[in-house]
Amino acid sequence: MTDTPEKDEMSAGSDIDIGPVVSAAHLASGAMPALSEVEFAVTMMVNAYHRWMVRGMAAAGFEGLGPLDVLVLHSVNHRGRAKTLSDICLVLNIEDTHTVTYALKKLEKAGLIASGKRGKEKTATITESGEAACLEYRRLREALLVKPMKTLGLDETEFSRLAATMRLVSGHYDQAARAAAAM
Repeated sequence: MTDTPEKDEMSAGSDIDIGPVVSAAHLASGAMPALSEVEFAVTMMVNAYHRWMVRGMAAAGFEGLGPLDVLVLHSVNHRGRAKTLSDICLVLNIEDTHTVTYALKKLEKAGLIASGKRGKEKTATITESGEAACLEYRRLREALLVKPMKTLGLDETEFSRLAATMRLVSGHYDQAARAAAAM
């Protein structure tokens, strides 16, 4: 037997209300604790996603790329059209254009993209090597990530709704960031 009733409950496997699962209890103690839960889940998801992208590209034969490099590569490959820096930053919601500029230079040096011009604007297009890298990444993603996810039996309509909700919520974070910058 244990010393306290709490320990007895824990050892018996009963449900104990431990509150929301968050990384900062002081933030969860406000008016919307569920938002802190979402923030913690997003943090875990982003870090896991970044790890996957880097290791997935390495497994596809392209080591040394960071998460932003991988995102930019797939963005340039998207729909097979040339992209400008502003196109990429807008779609990926990236404010710091210099980070994307660096990624574009790194990808061009690796032979995965090529630069061009559209009027006065510099553009990026996918190369054959870049397209092959994206296709190999997709093949590995299907085998290592999508196939196991499918076994969970998640409702894909609900999953899409969740993604749409997350995109909408991101707008509130953008607005709050603008307001904080104006203070």
